[in-house]
Amino acid sequence: MTAPPVPADDSNFRRHGEYKVPGGKLVVVDLEVVDGRLADVSVSGDFFLEPDEALLDINRGLAGLPDTTTASELSAVVTASLPEGAALFGFSADAVAITVRRALAKATSWADHHWNLIPPTVLPTEINVALDEVLTEEVGAGRRNPTLRFWDWREPSTVIGSFQSYRNEVDPAGVAKHGINVVRRISGGGAMFMEAGNCITYSLYLPQTLVDGLSFADSYPFLDAWVMAALEKLGITAFYVPLNDIATDQGKIGGAAQKRLANGGMLHHVTMSYDIDADKMVEVLRIGKEKLSDKGTRSAKKRVDPLRRQTGLARAEIIAAMIEVFSERYGATPSELTETELATARERVGTKFGTEEWLHRVP
Repeated sequence: MTAPPVPADDSNFRRHGEYKVPGGKLVVVDLEVVDGRLADVSVSGDFFLEPDEALLDINRGLAGLPDTTTASELSAVVTASLPEGAALFGFSADAVAITVRRALAKATSWADHHWNLIPPTVLPTEINVALDEVLTEEVGAGRRNPTLRFWDWREPSTVIGSFQSYRNEVDPAGVAKHGINVVRRISGGGAMFMEAGNCITYSLYLPQTLVDGLSFADSYPFLDAWVMAALEKLGITAFYVPLNDIATDQGKIGGAAQKRLANGGMLHHVTMSYDIDADKMVEVLRIGKEKLSDKGTRSAKKRVDPLRRQTGLARAEIIAAMIEVFSERYGATPSELTETELATARERVGTKFGTEEWLHRVP
């Protein structure tokens, strides 16, 4: 639901916000803003709440708050307003806070944006990494619509997380033996071993208003709900293992990472294994026993659970299904990289992503 425009004179103007809790119920908030404060607040929805009177307590607790109240502060007020023993089913205090923020046009929903979609385009890995920074900046500055972009590449690469130690993550002997191009990205998380066609990688560039009120942990499954729906259509039931692993009942199939920029742009990207050469991967990456121990596995090979084996489909078919679901859900229209964006990414490779200083910034 698109938030209504906010007039210059905000008195006696009814605001409306909606939020569908992932796996839960719909929360709706109607309110007015009078002299910069919430008034005539009405929370509703198809959720369950006991006792009934608690709904009035929530409304009363929210009334009178400044319209600049943050999501976390709103959530705390809702929690404090509830009588002892109150039970919320299908929603939460955080969900109410998000809905209030949407009513105030401080937070947005998927439908509030015109989404673009860039299909797989073969580019050097360092350009793909640089584009993640450039396009996130462009969306944050309002020069590009929120965008989903699928990566493609030819050269074998390893992309390490922003905070990973080069020497601890990468084996120089394996890198030299297999001709691996090592690049560091702007987001945190773990290393990605990428050969042509061996995995599926996509990046979402979005305004941070879309995840306003969501915790970091909750923002991951929220931003990938469309992917889970696409995999479901292909016969795969996938789910998040906190914080950022994507798995099925047969094991891990991928991982996600995020980066939020000061200008309001946000990057959320995911790599899913399709057909990874596990022997080569363990020669290139230093996958230690400590990392494997918290996954309940004894070898790196068992952690690689390719989508090819679980679906029996070609990589291109899986990507096509993802594109179809995203386009249908959010009305995304096709887009392409501009010459300016590509030129900026190449420049960024020369000054940052292709430099030894950036690659070894954590030795």
